[in-house]
Amino acid sequence: MNLTTAVAARTSAVAAGVPAPRAARPAVEIEWDEAFCSEGANCFRFGLDDAGRAYIGSTLAPGAYVSDSVEALRALICAVKAGAADHLL
Repeated sequence: MNLTTAVAARTSAVAAGVPAPRAARPAVEIEWDEAFCSEGANCFRFGLDDAGRAYIGSTLAPGAYVSDSVEALRALICAVKAGAADHLL
């Protein structure tokens, strides 16, 4: 199933009132670094698992995180530091 087919199937299921199936998250052990907190106690943390995948998560929602390769998250952080997300501030 390609991305277009997957999106169409999910959209059809939601339109029909049928909850779309959630992708199962693999059970991994994430080694989290100490949380980084800015003013106002907005805390984020970075982590790695045994397979070398990188994670960014919030301390307010421990089960919610972004995960990708170390290289992809490094590129994301560099883009944010360069101002790619300044329009969100």
